[in-house]
Amino acid sequence: MPRKKPFSTKQKKKQLQGKRERKRGDTGSGPSSRNASLERGERQSDTSDSETTDVRKINQQPFAREGRYDPNRFRLHFEKESKEEVEKRKKVAREKVLKPLSGKEDEISIDDVFPPEKGLGFPRRPPWSYEMTRENLLKREEKSYREHLDDLHSRNPEGSLSHFEHNLETWRQLWRVLEMSDVILLIVDIRHPVLQFPPSLYNYITGELGKQVVLVLNKADLCPPPLVIAWKHYMTSQFPHLQIVCFTSHPGEAYSTVLQKKRMRKKADWSHAGGPLDILKACQEITAGKVDLSSWEQKIRRDAGAEQMDGERLDDGLETVLVEHQTDIAMEMNSPSQELYKDGVLTIGCIGFPNVGKSSVINSLVARKVVSVSRTPGHTKYFQTYYLTPTVKLCDCPGLVFPSIVDKQLQILAGIYPVSQLQEPYSSVGYLCERTPTYSVLKLKHPSLVDSKPHLGIQGSEDMNWTAWDVCEAWAERRGYKTAKAARLDVYRAANSLLRLAIDGRLCLCLRPPGYSCLREHWENHPDLPEIIALQGRTTTKEEGMGERDDEEDGESSTEPEDERDRDADDDEDGDDEDEGFAHPKPKEEKPSGFTVNMFNVLRENECE
Repeated sequence: MPRKKPFSTKQKKKQLQGKRERKRGDTGSGPSSRNASLERGERQSDTSDSETTDVRKINQQPFAREGRYDPNRFRLHFEKESKEEVEKRKKVAREKVLKPLSGKEDEISIDDVFPPEKGLGFPRRPPWSYEMTRENLLKREEKSYREHLDDLHSRNPEGSLSHFEHNLETWRQLWRVLEMSDVILLIVDIRHPVLQFPPSLYNYITGELGKQVVLVLNKADLCPPPLVIAWKHYMTSQFPHLQIVCFTSHPGEAYSTVLQKKRMRKKADWSHAGGPLDILKACQEITAGKVDLSSWEQKIRRDAGAEQMDGERLDDGLETVLVEHQTDIAMEMNSPSQELYKDGVLTIGCIGFPNVGKSSVINSLVARKVVSVSRTPGHTKYFQTYYLTPTVKLCDCPGLVFPSIVDKQLQILAGIYPVSQLQEPYSSVGYLCERTPTYSVLKLKHPSLVDSKPHLGIQGSEDMNWTAWDVCEAWAERRGYKTAKAARLDVYRAANSLLRLAIDGRLCLCLRPPGYSCLREHWENHPDLPEIIALQGRTTTKEEGMGERDDEEDGESSTEPEDERDRDADDDEDGDDEDEGFAHPKPKEEKPSGFTVNMFNVLRENECE
């Protein structure tokens, strides 16, 4: 046996770097420095997005060992921000004093997000024929996409557009789902539906394709019932022929524990969802008896009945769901179907922005987990179809961000951008704090009082001038976030933590339709209110000890501390502690509503001690 040779730390590091390069699919001929790794992360993998601007590619994933599938094919591609712009926002976050905004500032119309005069369309698939080769088809699509980007940037000044998708491969998936489907489920987050409903897409589907759209207002449990009704009526007034359905995958949970912890969500039964029956009714109205949907209705009632009988789901193996994979060639040469409900099968396409809950809707319709769910936007990376019944088929599509005119900070709070990839999260924290009562909810103590006046608590902090940086420092102090070497306050981690609280619905920012503040009393006494409350699985009064909720509290929160493992990951685990609620102060200019629930139950008194 040969003598063992010394193996230095430097050699071990080099060995690990080579192993990572092989896993990524790199040849290893290039430099192995950190800069080289970053360059590899920004390099296009195998597919071309034909971008005409500098694009940042997010969430680089290692290649599969066999090389059969590129996990980076559908990852998010956004326009890269300049270093000067990022540094400018950091400076503003340190210096700008945050001032609370009135509820009317949260009112937004669909024309504010997608102005008709700006030409904010989306790339269309160019005409083609079966005589064309695959290579010619791809080149034509790339040329058409490049022309679309040129036209879009010529109509809008530099820097005026929000984040939007630059990955042509993801747009191709949208084209194919629209072509294959008979009915389109356009899924949006009820907290900000106008951000995620492009009128150009709706007009294209209903006009050129001649198909119907069902708008799914998902995560209805994260919004006060009057606001849910107001948004539903607003969308109906803007699009009279649009079918609208409210949906939630987690009904019946108290406001203090909704979205409490990731582990609890994993154990939740997908058959508990509220809304599958409403989607069925909308499809029945659209198909008008042309497709036999009785088996789908029986499946929904059977899933609900099984839960009521045993209190637990029956073995998932008793009922299987056929999953069908589409090859690239079959999808690329798939022509738009002129015949609806071919072979008596209803094909439903599920589309929407990242992080709106498309995967959760599919799991709820199937009544068991068939799609992995993550808080990281852009998580769906496979194109699959799922047969609910022999006559109903679902098509999934990766999340897509359409061009719009809206604050990028609001987009981040809407969850379209991975929090862990943000270069500058502080301005988004400031945007949140101006529209939600963050200081009192999180019981933050101003950084200037920590050393100078330690005897003053939250009361002394309320009168201080806060900046976004101060909020992050105070949250880092409260949660004990420190840098590894110097033990300074880790403001970047604190900012990420606050943004995750907002995206998860624990510090919930809900936008409002135009005129909501003036008609607030009307919506709070609307006859459809009991229906929405029943969908959410709640009553108008909650357990004793909950604070009184007013309309300014358009959100809700869980109560557990953030686990240490969430330091650099979007899909962090949360702790197990359930904490006591505390009342939220009522804004003087707002009239309190009749719903006595505390929607900002984030921390208990001794959580950080």
